[in-house]
Amino acid sequence: MTELVSSKSKNLNKKKVQIFEKTNMKPIEFVIYIVLPLLPLIVFWFFPMIVSFLISFTDWDYISPNYNLVNFSNYSEILSSGEFLQALKNTVVFGFATVIPTLILGFIFALLLEGNIKFKSLFKSFLFSPWITPMVAMSIVWSWMFRPDIGLINKILSVFGAKGPAWLSDPTFAMLAVIIVTVWKNAGRAMIFYTDTMAKIPKELFEVGSLEGMTFFQKIKYIYLPQTRNTSFFLLIINLISSIQAYDQFSVLTGGGPSGTTRTLLYLFYQMAFEQFNMGKATAVSVIIVIITALLSIMMYLVRKRSEK
Repeated sequence: MTELVSSKSKNLNKKKVQIFEKTNMKPIEFVIYIVLPLLPLIVFWFFPMIVSFLISFTDWDYISPNYNLVNFSNYSEILSSGEFLQALKNTVVFGFATVIPTLILGFIFALLLEGNIKFKSLFKSFLFSPWITPMVAMSIVWSWMFRPDIGLINKILSVFGAKGPAWLSDPTFAMLAVIIVTVWKNAGRAMIFYTDTMAKIPKELFEVGSLEGMTFFQKIKYIYLPQTRNTSFFLLIINLISSIQAYDQFSVLTGGGPSGTTRTLLYLFYQMAFEQFNMGKATAVSVIIVIITALLSIMMYLVRKRSEK
């Protein structure tokens, strides 16, 4: 038995040596360059995710050290609740209503900056500045602008003879107000990505287009859009994931109201965890968010692969 164990350990050591010889990596280098960089990911991402998944099967109240296993009751109650369905609908509406205008505006801004205009760097900095501004600070400014009595938005509307609504307290316009703020912030980042991609388009394509007598809109259709397709898919995935994780603007502007019309999945998680102290259901919501994000990323990846074929 001892000989068998020793022979297996020798074979295992030989395999390890072969791996290190193939990769030209010493054991100490393997620890420094692979194991150590993975430690923060394991400690601060994988381990909390596993713990959250386990908590989602309990009724822990976030305060008491005691809890009971409730199996899948948290998931069944959440998936059948009206609050979750409303939050899921709000998340979907918010996601697509922010991503599509963001990509369109970013593309248009990049096209405008492609021309030989004066003060191009100044315009680029001005359009990009909302992205580097903290969302909380920008949301506070926009909350003043959306005020129904003295807000800048309604003042501008009154100039044209229109009476502005109570943006943040009206269920009809509250989500629209948050969408406007989010698009305002994210369009500059999309512009930077499109600008970088457009700068790498081969000049020969434009020369051939000019010889063929292409108009400006034909160049957009046959040159700019195909050449920026990968960038568009990348921005689509990134912005959709960001929309699922959006929290700051909802917290500052509407607080999930009025009547839950701006409550998204992440804000529902916050309310369950830190207002209702129902950490079991809250972590179940977080697990559902992770699953939706993963499925969304996989779907977009498959769509991109199919479009490339």
